[in-house]
Order: sequence, then structure tokens, then C-alpha cells
Amino acid sequence: MATRLGLGLPQMRQYNIGKDVPEVARTAEQIGYDSLWVFERALFPEPATQGLYGVEGLPWPDQYRNVADPLVTLTLAAAATERARLGSSVLVAPLHVPFQLAKALASLDAASGGRVVAGLGTGWSHDEYAAASVRPFAERGQVLDEVIEVCRAVWGPDPVSYDGRITKIASAVVGPKPARPIPILLAASTRKAQQRLVDHADGWLPVGMGVEQISAQWRQLQDLAAERGRTEPLQTVLRVNATYTPKAYDGADRQPFQGDVAQIVEDLVAHAEVGLDEILVELQATARDAQELKDVAAEVYEQARAAGV
Repeated sequence: MATRLGLGLPQMRQYNIGKDVPEVARTAEQIGYDSLWVFERALFPEPATQGLYGVEGLPWPDQYRNVADPLVTLTLAAAATERARLGSSVLVAPLHVPFQLAKALASLDAASGGRVVAGLGTGWSHDEYAAASVRPFAERGQVLDEVIEVCRAVWGPDPVSYDGRITKIASAVVGPKPARPIPILLAASTRKAQQRLVDHADGWLPVGMGVEQISAQWRQLQDLAAERGRTEPLQTVLRVNATYTPKAYDGADRQPFQGDVAQIVEDLVAHAEVGLDEILVELQATARDAQELKDVAAEVYEQARAAGV
């Protein structure tokens, strides 16, 4: 079966969010993309108090200065499309009040006819936690656990009740309900996070850093699932952050998914062989505007399908 392909929606400052999100979403669906995705970046600290991903000395990319809210972006896309699934890769769960996040995702799923995929993570930015989190950074794993539990409760049958550290729901009716059970996918890389995924989530949202690394992580996760007695298959969506260049990148230091469309597709072919269900192609950062994003997305899709992805 062919690998499903998704596209990242425009959220950065070179785009007109109100006009470009519906337009790109509609076009992507017409091209044949199976899903549309958003990510979350709450703010851009200046000066930076820590490096990108918490790595000392690694600068934050300039495009993170202005990133539209992920749920608003998905809502705009939902209204403009009929078929494509609507995913987050990822929502930084502890930056959201669990009950409100569960309710928003349920409403979006009901409105879109059952198309939401809830990709969650714990994030890494201390500045974002200081501005928006419901609990301190050190408690991020516990908050993610509670978000998952609250979502399952709120999306389940009424009356809903839940008694957690952050969330207290006495017996209550909570609607609308999702159109179908919303899959929860996690961006888990540590052993502890992988255990959470295997025990409590529906699937995995890795980031494409190279075929060998992804293959090793996928084998590790499958082994862990077998070890912990999981029988449900894990849904998998690989996120690839492409660095598009109009001409082929000919440096010896070329990174995965860096270069022209042919080079990006070459890497897609290699990663598709790992056997994951879906690949989300993120092209928005290096596109100048929505027109270029649509043009490059169309080329990538057509060449990937022609190459057997």
C-alpha cells in the first residue's frame, strides 16, 4: 500500500493566514494530499535564554518569530476542505488547560466530520512554559498524562467525571462529542516517553533525521510494544522538515530533505521504505509565499507518487 502523504499548512509570517490557509488546504486536497498539519510555537524569546530544542548555542530559526495558533489554523483548513485529515505535529500539551483542549479538539472533530488527529508532545522551551504552561516544566510528563486522560474522558460517554491534579470534573454532560474516537499520537523519543506511547496512545510522530535513526527507533518501539503486550497496531506519521532550494544542493554536508524537489523526493523514497503509514512534508519555512508553497507541494506530490511512494 502506498505511503500516505500530508502537507504542513502555512502558519509563518510570510503568509496571510486568513487567505492562505484555506487556499493552501483546498489546493493540497485537490493535489491528492491525505492530510494537513500544524505545529505549535507560542513565542520567540529575545534574547534567547536557551538554544533551539534546548541545545546550547543552537539559534532559534527566524521563522519562529511569528507562528499562527495551531487550532485556529486547523479550523480555517477544516472549513475549506472535505476529505483531508487534520493533524497537529505537535501541540505542546502542557501549554493548554486539559479540559479546554479536549473540548476544542472534540468540537473540531465534530465540525469536520471526524478528521482530527491529535499529535501531542511536551515541548522544550522554558520561556514558553513560563508564559503559558499549566504546571512547571519539571512536571511536563505528568501534565501530558493528564491531558491524555482528560481527552479520553471528555470524548467518552456522559456523564463525564475526572479527578486529577489540574482537572476536576464532577459528573457532567460535555458536548459536542467527536464524530469518532480521535487518535492520539505522541512524539516520543526517550524510553519513558515510548512507554507512555505504547501504554496510552494510538501512535507515533517521529521527526525525520535520517533513515537509519528512524528505522532503529521504529524497531525499538515495536519491540517495546511486544514486550508490554500491546496488540493494537501503532499508527505512524513521520514529520519531515524540508529545506527546499530551487537548484539542487551539491554540498557534501547535505542534510536529509535538503535541496530541490528531486532530492527531497529521493529522501522520501528512502524513508518510505522504513514502512511507516504516513509522511508529513513540511515545506512552508523556505517557501516565499503561498503560491510557491502550492507549486512546490504539487511537484513533490507528483514526483513522489511517480517514484512509488
